[in-house]
Amino acid sequence: MSSQREVRCRCGRWMWAPPGAGAIQCSTCHTVTQLHSLVDALRGAHRMIYGLQQLRRQYQQQQQPPQMMMAQRSPPQMMVAQRSPPQMMVQLPPPQMMMAQLSPPPPPRLLEALPSPFGKKRAVLCGVNYRGKSYSLKGCISDAKSMRCFLVQHMGFPVESILMLTEDEACPQKIPTKRNMRKAMRWLVEGNKARDSLFFHYSGHGAQQKDYDGDEIDGQDEALIPLDHETEGKIIDDEINEILVRPLVHGAKLHAVIDACNSGTVLDLPFVCRMERNGSYDWEYQGLGRIYKGTDGGGAFCFSACDDDEASGYTPVFTGKNAGAMTYSFINAVKTAGPAPTYGQLLNLMCSAILEAQSRLTYTDSDESSEPLLTSSEKFNIYATKFAL
Repeated sequence: MSSQREVRCRCGRWMWAPPGAGAIQCSTCHTVTQLHSLVDALRGAHRMIYGLQQLRRQYQQQQQPPQMMMAQRSPPQMMVAQRSPPQMMVQLPPPQMMMAQLSPPPPPRLLEALPSPFGKKRAVLCGVNYRGKSYSLKGCISDAKSMRCFLVQHMGFPVESILMLTEDEACPQKIPTKRNMRKAMRWLVEGNKARDSLFFHYSGHGAQQKDYDGDEIDGQDEALIPLDHETEGKIIDDEINEILVRPLVHGAKLHAVIDACNSGTVLDLPFVCRMERNGSYDWEYQGLGRIYKGTDGGGAFCFSACDDDEASGYTPVFTGKNAGAMTYSFINAVKTAGPAPTYGQLLNLMCSAILEAQSRLTYTDSDESSEPLLTSSEKFNIYATKFAL
């Protein structure tokens, strides 16, 4: 009786299988149970346990320094004496370690394209020089790098929360193409919440094109010019507003600095601050049509290099090298305005610096000076409201 095996049928009945039997039939349901499958299963389980034991031994050897492995190695006769018999259970590594050892290694990743989209302060900085083109620019990449240093050193932005898009970047997903710029803008506002400080900076070409949806007072859409615009097209203000502005929730703030031509209302914000030389100002409503251009309760502010129908420029007057006048004047104004400046103070400082610099340059009769422009999602008192990033 001891040489017989007890086998359970799938109907639940227990049966005794005689020695050497390959199959047995249930007297209740007449189901035939193959016995050799049980043997194969046991052998397979034994092979798996032995393989896991070998993987564990290899893992332990890799974790130990070479000299420690030599010191702890047992003599051959002791290793034979200490070897566990096959029927004994072995201690297996944790399940996650077993999966890592049995699964093939993941393919190598070239570069991590985007940092985590979560954090109280994060920024997207775009600098496009259009190298090799007849319309190439000289200082836009430098503008983006200067802005990054300013945000990190003076505004407390973590460097890992700043996404740079320039032609100098090694990662293909950080080249300022239309697709990458769209992706970066979506990353900037993803999951935004109260007390988030978001920052968008663009230095490059700007342009205008015909407005086809009837939401522009002047009949023109403003646009940013990505590196591949000749084949992929521009990024117009309607899309920028939809991506960057409308998702902003209550308590979240977005500040943008746009150093480009025709950039006055490139975020399509509904209110434009029209400031006189004496410092007085008035808010001009830009809404037209039924399309909502505001936020989801948050605040959006944009400092642009010039009005929609004006051209911006770069000047060596500030630094001795080509640099965007808007980028430099914004950084310098925040640095020199003292603690907790107002929006009015910054705007006046930027206008004064640019006008003074332009007065030292030689212009042709067709050249016109341009001044920074402030647009906002809501009207506010620019001399009472503190600027903060």
